[in-house]
Amino acid sequence: MFEMKTNHEIILETNLPYPLFKRGKVRDVYDLGETLLLASTDRISAFDVNLPTGIPRKGEALNNLSVYWLKRTKKIFPNHYLEQIDDRTMKVQKVERIDIEWVTRGYLYGSAWREYKKGRRTISGVNLPEGLQLAEELPEMILTPTTKTDAGHDVEITKAQAINNKLVNAEEWRELEEATFKLFEFYNKEADSKDIIIPDFKLEYGRYNNNLIQIDEPPTHDSARFWAKQYYKVGEQQEGHALDKEFLREYLKRISFTGEGKPPTLPSLVVEEISKRCTGSYQVLIGKRKIEDLALRSVNELMEELTR
Repeated sequence: MFEMKTNHEIILETNLPYPLFKRGKVRDVYDLGETLLLASTDRISAFDVNLPTGIPRKGEALNNLSVYWLKRTKKIFPNHYLEQIDDRTMKVQKVERIDIEWVTRGYLYGSAWREYKKGRRTISGVNLPEGLQLAEELPEMILTPTTKTDAGHDVEITKAQAINNKLVNAEEWRELEEATFKLFEFYNKEADSKDIIIPDFKLEYGRYNNNLIQIDEPPTHDSARFWAKQYYKVGEQQEGHALDKEFLREYLKRISFTGEGKPPTLPSLVVEEISKRCTGSYQVLIGKRKIEDLALRSVNELMEELTR
């Protein structure tokens, strides 16, 4: 098996000696026949658009955290992980992807908060009480699945729509809903022991040998939110000490980019902060570092530095 040599240079695209299956937003996928090779690059996306600037060591952090989670959750629900090749690559089972992203929320944030603020009180069939604040813990976990597409925006989908569109049958929906909640509980318990809150995340599944199986990726900097417990405050934005992409999204909104037009090149100070969050999410969640060791800056602090 080929191993990709890394010396921490920024890698935006891989060219491994295997047939290319596809290039995703972040991962290059190679076809090995019965299996796939996932190569994590240093690309980063926001608002469904890939940015031109790479993030140092991002691919290594995503790959290593994915391996860490997938090894530990096989006992809860089967997944496609087979073998880690090196810091950027892993071998996985080739499966038939189910085109649904299983988004699970334990806190009111992101798109759910935006809908709630507009007056919507029923989200994916769950009635929410009046008076909830930004970032407040929800009375119960809610599932807000979306369609899964390789390009463009994902769209919220209901159980009935998923079954009618033959993405899953009723029994598969029941099994995957149950698996998603069990995994959400596990990830949060593990994160809580490292003083991290996972307020929401998204998972994907597939079919292999007539069985359901979890596929990449588990909660990472790119696919989940990671909040620092000691800095968490209801009613406030959490990006200042979060180890996820909210920092990048907030910065891009400040410079008036939300996915339309030419993606901006990121200044070195922004790249540094994103890299700290990517690598920090892995280091903190495996217990190697504490979040206060990372010396994170908020977007407000960064914007002040950039305008001096």
